[in-house]
Amino acid sequence: MKTSSKKKTELLTSDELRILTALQKNSKDSINSIAKSCGFSRQRVQRILAQLEEDRVIWGYTAITDEKKEGRLRYIILIKRSMNRVDRETSKKIAYIYFDEEYEKQGIIVEGSYYLHGEYDWMIILTAKTLRDAKKFSTVILEKYPNIIAKVILIQVLHSSKSHHIKNPNPDTLLDFL
Repeated sequence: MKTSSKKKTELLTSDELRILTALQKNSKDSINSIAKSCGFSRQRVQRILAQLEEDRVIWGYTAITDEKKEGRLRYIILIKRSMNRVDRETSKKIAYIYFDEEYEKQGIIVEGSYYLHGEYDWMIILTAKTLRDAKKFSTVILEKYPNIIAKVILIQVLHSSKSHHIKNPNPDTLLDFL
């Protein structure tokens, strides 16, 4: 197994940050375009990107889509945990919730899963074909972890102005709700 060159606590260099910023604005940009915008050689950009991927600073690449055109709706689930102790096995199940094929069979796509500090302890961002599917998913979570979860709130996202640094190309859809 390869060892990572960066430690977990090490911050990125200014060159790495410049390349990441360019990549986050448009991950479809060519290496040449990123190199030009950052003032680096193509080889330097490739080397830095490869290192960022190896160090797991870059987790992957994705496309940001209009879920409504896919026949899906986006939801946020907020979870408040109880004060009951959580065993190690259950902690692992919660940590790897996005790998659960059971949810995919229900037509649920988990886009993000976040442990939070604040009034709620966990947030799951997902898409589902219907509100009924999303409600069923939130109920399944409650049933799966009955002594751990105190409260679940399901919120439907009606409009997204910006997602992952990308502005919505159809901002007028918000006008339907205002």
